[in-house]
Amino acid sequence: MHVPVRLGAAEQTLIDQLDTAGAKAAAERLAASGLPTRKVESYHYTDLKMLLRAVPALAGVEKAVSEPGFRIPGAHRVPVTNGIADIAGEMPAGMRATIAQGSALTERDDVLVRLNSALATQTLKLEIQSRATQIVHIDRRTEGGPAHMNDSVHLFVADGSKATVIETFSGTDEAHVSNHASYVAVGKGAELTHILLDLSSGQSTNLATAEYQVGENARIRTLTIHVGSALSRINLFARFVGEGATGDFTGLNLTTEGQHSDVTLELTHAVPRCAAKPLFKQVARGRSTAAFQGKIVVARDAQKTDAKLMMQGLMLSDEAQILSKPELEIFADDVVCGHGSTVGALDEDSMFYLMSRGIPRPVAESMLTRGFLEEVLDPIEDEELHSALEAVVENWLEGNP
Repeated sequence: MHVPVRLGAAEQTLIDQLDTAGAKAAAERLAASGLPTRKVESYHYTDLKMLLRAVPALAGVEKAVSEPGFRIPGAHRVPVTNGIADIAGEMPAGMRATIAQGSALTERDDVLVRLNSALATQTLKLEIQSRATQIVHIDRRTEGGPAHMNDSVHLFVADGSKATVIETFSGTDEAHVSNHASYVAVGKGAELTHILLDLSSGQSTNLATAEYQVGENARIRTLTIHVGSALSRINLFARFVGEGATGDFTGLNLTTEGQHSDVTLELTHAVPRCAAKPLFKQVARGRSTAAFQGKIVVARDAQKTDAKLMMQGLMLSDEAQILSKPELEIFADDVVCGHGSTVGALDEDSMFYLMSRGIPRPVAESMLTRGFLEEVLDPIEDEELHSALEAVVENWLEGNP
């Protein structure tokens, strides 16, 4: 006998919004299943039914009123405000920006994907066909009063091209619920550095999904950083579809008092001779939760795969919680694969060494934490971008919002 799901206020609001948007199938599915709970394996650490208590009205068209929280000298900035992209400015040589209807995400059994696919009205399409030296900054913001906003970006890096693209999530200091979508295709022999940076306000909920399709002999480096929103869930779905591709999928999940942030990675090796070294670091302080779920899937035909997944966590208070679930699913027999996970506190011997030389304890803690995180930032070659990201981490270490 089927027992009806008891729906909360947030779920009922989402169903009404889906109905209004004409997404009847998505509304019916949500009404039947509700938001995912701990019983859904991929959301085991992030019970959205419990954590997402309210959803504001759908965002309207708003002009940007808040100042960008992140600037990179010399970067080309493309603003996306409440889901509407501004491509009026001239793009750098070898780049083209257009607008398409709907969401860029492919169909997938995930609630964030279904919501974005139903509610995003347009997609910013950015095509790069050059060995670009200028960084592209896609500034994605939720403006105005509390709003539920869905936006979408499609990034294509053509064969043999090279680019660095950073997407930032921010906006006004309101109880927004923002659901961002990014679809990234990397062509044969192309090189891409792609960064997602959550600088959302302390009242907000930030939800994001990034899909990666990586072609033959392509090289991709991703960096996902959370320092903002009270509730965050970032899905990373990556797939190697061309032989000889390599990928370094990395992240910093930094949480402080009252925050819950979950980064979930699913990396599929679908073809032979690809290599990946995902490395994610988490630091939690106060009464906060930092969660990471990482799965590497090696298909039957993906021989000669080299994949190593590592999560390292650092707890800066007794109330902090770091959760980790690394997984391997291997169907090929000629592979080199591994995974690991470590969680601990700052080394007391190192603390004693620094403090014995007159360094106050808070400063010593910051120094050691900075050293712990720098391994993930080090590979960012552009000096201006590297400095800007270091400033974000430094701001967090100093306890600034």
